[in-house]
Amino acid sequence: MGQFSRRCLTWWLQHGIGYYPVEAGHAPYDQDYFDSFEHNAQTELGRALMQARFNFVERHYRGTLIDVGIGSGAFVELRNQRGRSTYGYDVNPAGLAWLEQRMLLVDPHLVSFDAVTLWDVLEHIPDFQSLLANVREWVFLSLPIFRDAEHALRSKHYKPDEHCWYFTRDGLVFAMKICGFALVTENTMETDLGREDIGTFAFKRCSDDRL
Repeated sequence: MGQFSRRCLTWWLQHGIGYYPVEAGHAPYDQDYFDSFEHNAQTELGRALMQARFNFVERHYRGTLIDVGIGSGAFVELRNQRGRSTYGYDVNPAGLAWLEQRMLLVDPHLVSFDAVTLWDVLEHIPDFQSLLANVREWVFLSLPIFRDAEHALRSKHYKPDEHCWYFTRDGLVFAMKICGFALVTENTMETDLGREDIGTFAFKRCSDDRL
């Protein structure tokens, strides 16, 4: 019975948050994973997503940021091409190599910085609170948003080899509040472009009296 309890989705109904214990080493982060992102970035949807993400950040912040979980580096590349200083970090060796070749690698666990983007990434990070502790101002992110645990389990975004965290909209806002960030704005721009159940959010660090 212990095996069942270790490998199942735990859902905190009162918070709208689920957690699945992804086993270390099971996530498929390799060159093929990088190449699949590179292929997707060249599609019509991929180009539209990168532009929408760029525009979303641009409305709030135009300074230096770190893109955590770079995929194939398309967002880092686009933002640097537009004159916005952008670095990156990844756990995929192929992504790390891409960043190192361009001298754009920064480990967000080791330095503090003003802003971070987490496009389809937060749900992959078991201890995202320690990463967010180094963010001084802005967090921009997209991720799957669920109605409840049943919705999560039936979703194409239920990925027990990759995704640790599953959130309702209010669950995400609650989790970010615990980390010291208040919601500034949200939209469904990625869902509107054709993705399924994806929300996009901007959070800003708030003073203690707002928590």
